[in-house]
Amino acid sequence: METVTAASTAASEIDFSLIGLFARATITVKLVMIGLLIMSFWSWAIIIRKHLMFRAARAEAAVFDRAFWSGEPLDELFEKIGPAPEGQSEKIFAAGMLEWRRSHRQDGGLIAGAQSRIDRAMDVAISRESEALNSGLSFLATVGSTAPFIGLFGTVYGIMHAFTEIAATKNTDLATVAPGIAEALMATGIGLVAAIPAVVFYNKLNADSERILGGYEAFADEFATILSRQLDA
Repeated sequence: METVTAASTAASEIDFSLIGLFARATITVKLVMIGLLIMSFWSWAIIIRKHLMFRAARAEAAVFDRAFWSGEPLDELFEKIGPAPEGQSEKIFAAGMLEWRRSHRQDGGLIAGAQSRIDRAMDVAISRESEALNSGLSFLATVGSTAPFIGLFGTVYGIMHAFTEIAATKNTDLATVAPGIAEALMATGIGLVAAIPAVVFYNKLNADSERILGGYEAFADEFATILSRQLDA
């Protein structure tokens, strides 16, 4: 009874705070924890940046959509935004208008294949915007799929080290076993803290990106239809 009480007293004196557990961990487990924390911080940086980017893209698309369907002549709208605009929707519109103007000969006639070239020009512009919108999302997917296993590696290594210490000291009381196990499990906890937000926000941001790109593609199709009527006329 006294042995159990002494072990419990010794365990209660051990610092089980996160900093205390980290300080007692082996160098390998520490490196795992630091790596996971870096992955988590970087994931949150991407999440915040993408949230701001997508919100700005939706706002820009809404403003341009109102201007495009306001009834203003397309040539005048193009003159306002210029050939190298900043907005994503404006870039797609500018790509189509530039190719439209380049497809006119000096005598006013159209060069053959204008419609397909206009479509390709807008497709290239959409592809560039897709690359910008989706950049960084693959990192979130990687963190979400690998962080738990990296944390598990730290846990397995930490438990193995704890058992080695137990065998060396030939002491299995709580004060000897608990710290090593707690340090090892902390690695898995950090892995989950890194992975769960990465998975959740990857799915959300990927869906948001698809919706934004779908809007760009719908606009390109509508714009191409308008230009097709001009070509047929």
